[in-house]
Amino acid sequence: MTTQEIIKRTKIASSELCTADTDTKNTALEKMAEAVLNAADKIIAANSDDMDAARGKISEVMLDRLMLNKQRIQSMADGIRQVCSLEDPVGRVLETITRPDGLIINKVSVPMGVIAIIYESRPNVTSDAAALAVKSGSACILRCGKEAHASAKAITDALKDGLEGAGLSRDLVMLVDDTSRQSSLQLMCAKGYIDLLIPRGGPGLIRACVENATVPCIETGTGICHIYVDRDADIDKALKIVNNAKTSRPSVCNAAEVCIVHSAVSAKFLPMLEKVLIDDRISMGLKPVEIRADKKALKYLKNAKTAEKQDFDTEFLDYILAIKTVDSVQQATEHILNHSTGHSDAIITENKQAELYFTSNVDSAAVYVNASTRFTDGGEFGLGCEMGISTQKLHARGPMGLKELTTYKYIITGNGNIR
Repeated sequence: MTTQEIIKRTKIASSELCTADTDTKNTALEKMAEAVLNAADKIIAANSDDMDAARGKISEVMLDRLMLNKQRIQSMADGIRQVCSLEDPVGRVLETITRPDGLIINKVSVPMGVIAIIYESRPNVTSDAAALAVKSGSACILRCGKEAHASAKAITDALKDGLEGAGLSRDLVMLVDDTSRQSSLQLMCAKGYIDLLIPRGGPGLIRACVENATVPCIETGTGICHIYVDRDADIDKALKIVNNAKTSRPSVCNAAEVCIVHSAVSAKFLPMLEKVLIDDRISMGLKPVEIRADKKALKYLKNAKTAEKQDFDTEFLDYILAIKTVDSVQQATEHILNHSTGHSDAIITENKQAELYFTSNVDSAAVYVNASTRFTDGGEFGLGCEMGISTQKLHARGPMGLKELTTYKYIITGNGNIR
């Protein structure tokens, strides 16, 4: 099926879901979760083909993003069921205005209609995106990268089985077969058919969507996330947080890429951080973190490389951490404003004035105090699985859950009113 045919069929099917009640949508989600679990062996076999084709072409951490097993498939099904348990975002009365002439104006949440998602090598996005779209009353078109296409197709086939089992159209969740750049451009320009486009991927994909899309587009994802260790930081907290933010899953957008350290604690903190990220990981048989530090930080590190200018503007998505030293919270904030992508940034401090300055002046979607940036996630925010992390300011910002996938309309009730 061509991309244009998929776009048109999804648009036709979308009306079926726009008017569906909560029970219908929840039944569909439960059937979709069951179908994913029932198809686990098929999904793993397809994923094995993707993994074989990708080895030697993408990094080990990106291979980990691509890999599926029984546990991850169970997590996918759990994610769908979690969305099922959430409040229906459609039909909420957001505001009521009663005018002097008796007109009653209700602002009511409604489905988007058709949502298109362009993503790369994370097959679990397939089920997350479909579940959120269905619960928010929208049909969805999925376009994944070629590395994950076999996996995504097996997952989509299962999701379609679930929809059919609930008496709904299989066309409500569609996967684009063409993984060339042309299919992405067709989605970007499908004005009148696609109501919202969400890209999930690297800066190249985001830039292409922002520059070429004629349909409404959400800018998401790229995460050059910072952790600032203040002069009044609790060092034990800082070590635990930086370690988690960098190493728990370095291939995701909420992983820390830059650690900014106040010069007053550099001599104490940096050798301890190096031990945690390099020595301790080697002793445990884990991959060490490559540290790229500025000249001031290098004095306190034994196994670091000299940071180049571009290291502070790079989303590594790997076991690499850039380190910058500063003399104040003001300097830390200035560095973040100049280099952050507006995703997630954190301060580690016990000083309330430093905390207030940082949270007031850092202009990112998520600003943390004494916590890891790894919490920027729909599930961790209690939103269910997410459609992506918006780094823009209009319509949606931060983790995009169900409410962010709806729009609204005004319903005005009168009694023969004329103007």
